[in-house]
Amino acid sequence: MYVVSKWSFSLVPPVTLGFFRVALGAAALWLWLGLTGSRSRPSREDWPALVGLGGWVTVTIVAQFLGTELTNASQGSLLTVLTPVFVVVLGAAVRGERVTRTKTAGIALAAVGTAVVVAGQYDPGTVAVGNAAGVGLLVVASLAWAGYTVWGVRVVRRYSALTAATYSTVAATPMLGLLSLGELWYLGRGLATIPLGASSLFAIAYLGLASTAAAWYLWYKGLEYVPAGTVAVFYFLQPVVGTALAAALLGEQVGAWFVAGSLTIGVGVWVVSRGRADQNGRQPRDRSGLRE
Repeated sequence: MYVVSKWSFSLVPPVTLGFFRVALGAAALWLWLGLTGSRSRPSREDWPALVGLGGWVTVTIVAQFLGTELTNASQGSLLTVLTPVFVVVLGAAVRGERVTRTKTAGIALAAVGTAVVVAGQYDPGTVAVGNAAGVGLLVVASLAWAGYTVWGVRVVRRYSALTAATYSTVAATPMLGLLSLGELWYLGRGLATIPLGASSLFAIAYLGLASTAAAWYLWYKGLEYVPAGTVAVFYFLQPVVGTALAAALLGEQVGAWFVAGSLTIGVGVWVVSRGRADQNGRQPRDRSGLRE
């Protein structure tokens, strides 16, 4: 996603690309929801929560895309470690999820593994080079995605992952649409100036269908079964998958650092997963006293 997004910014401005991405993802999810015959309308009391999730999505996309444009690949890869940390902290504060020593140790191992992967893939000196505002925006994006994860648990478990992902994405679409209009006005551009050729359409299709509709549904699907903190640790696999795809599709070289870091991340994820299994089915309570 980061590679496709960064490449696409030369064709489509970041916020506008985010709008196209989410609008297509929302349409795909809405169609999917209808085809499964489970288009149950959420109750009126849950609409504020769904709009709030749409707000988290909007902040995530805007901060992520603007931050990606202003930073380099090493910074973006390294800052992904903040999302699981934010999820664990918010999960404990908002939902009362237990932060056990096992979970802490697993997350620490995975974070170290991520740093090793990044060190092996990029020149470590480039981590400190870049736009400070871009780094700040990526931190905001990580926090916003953590908010989307933690505050989405209640809706996911009350309805379903597909319903929560669909309605929150639909809610985010007009918000991003307004921001996109503001961006185009600021840049002095109109929709007619955006070259919607084969390359840009492919990028939008990938971002909308794969990185949004499929990925966000699967992310929320995990929340149907395990706490947010356990789901979040799999976020550490992003740089591993990205590097592996770059090696397989682009011929990039990977070395011992990548292997060592990947194994460390894998152990960290396994430790968190085992820690979850060792709780003998005990489920934490959220602040409302409801069982997860």
